[in-house]
Amino acid sequence: MSLPGPESARRPRRVRRGAALTVLFATVLATAAATDSLPCDDAEGPRPATGGSAHAGAAVRVPAGTGRDVPAARRGGTVRDEVARAAAEAAADGKSGTEAAQEVVSRSGDRWGAVYDKREYEEFQRALDGSYTGVGLWARRTAEGHVEVDRVQPGGPAARAGLRPGDRIRAVDGRAVRGRTAADVVALLRGDGPDGEAAGAGAGTAVVLDLQRGARAWTATLRRARLATEPVTVRRLGDAVVIRVTAFTRGSGDLVRRAVDAAPEGAGILLDLRGNGGGLVTEAVAAASAFLDGGLVATYDVHGTENALYAEPGGDTSRPLVALVDGGTMSAAELLTGALKDRGRAVTVGSRTFGKGSVQMPSRLPDGSVAELTVGHYRTPAGARVDGRGLIPDVPAPTGTVERARTVLSGLGAGS
Repeated sequence: MSLPGPESARRPRRVRRGAALTVLFATVLATAAATDSLPCDDAEGPRPATGGSAHAGAAVRVPAGTGRDVPAARRGGTVRDEVARAAAEAAADGKSGTEAAQEVVSRSGDRWGAVYDKREYEEFQRALDGSYTGVGLWARRTAEGHVEVDRVQPGGPAARAGLRPGDRIRAVDGRAVRGRTAADVVALLRGDGPDGEAAGAGAGTAVVLDLQRGARAWTATLRRARLATEPVTVRRLGDAVVIRVTAFTRGSGDLVRRAVDAAPEGAGILLDLRGNGGGLVTEAVAAASAFLDGGLVATYDVHGTENALYAEPGGDTSRPLVALVDGGTMSAAELLTGALKDRGRAVTVGSRTFGKGSVQMPSRLPDGSVAELTVGHYRTPAGARVDGRGLIPDVPAPTGTVERARTVLSGLGAGS
């Protein structure tokens, strides 16, 4: 593969929404100190040491793209070739091409590489549309190693069964959960066991929980259901408007813009990206467009070729803005954070973000499974690399983030 010439390196190729080249910003969700994130089942790979929150929802990783195949001539990379070859050979021998591909990826050293079988990939695509199969609860691991309910989705199976935040989950289908990560427990709730077995659980299937609330211990049987997410929520906090974005699913960028447009005149905005595991890059760019009047959002390279993402013109550039971030702010959420920070549009408050800034592209294998391999990395408008480093907020606030953010917002000229 030839490297791009100096002209292409100096002038990144502009990529508009709906461009033919689909770029996946694959994410690992529900890891760090998240409190309510896109329904997901856990993250493979590194995560901060602090306890976190996971949701009994959709997918281990949510690919941020349409899953369109990359033509063979553009795939490049020996790992991608080896994955395709291993899958084809396994299929010819009557074995699992998905498992063969997974074995190659696991040996490749690609930290974010992954292989999804056909059913998993279809589920991921549904998750990007804002729906998932699960029981409708978030779980978190306490400092003592217990796993408890962090949040219950109204109207979901967990809510109908009477579960409340703070209820301790002792076992799932007879498996003790003490010592497991919250995300492992959520995987059990969904039926995609973290021990390697796939139950193929779907809507209507049952899961049995052993629970404890104070001195009371009981067993509840929940039936998984198809549920909808709320990736963007809006609330008033004094004279400020809090826009919380938990994931960049389809349409979330437009929801952010509508929330900004509907905010009262003179009100500042707290853009809460804590616990946001990422999602679709195009939606993160759309969200950036709500606060920027065009201009650069991020650059990324694909096999050495530089590309750029630009905001649409016409965003609100005058309203005071503070972005809240933490160790659960990842990938596409970091892309948005970096753009607002580098462009001087927002003051960032909280703690260092996760540091997931790599680009994955998908290719379909002979058995219908999909392999995603890392092909490049994102950079902020100022050229900072996010992957493995994260973003340091302007105002550190590991605790009391909202209160600190309100103080900063008032200093920017907005009431709080």
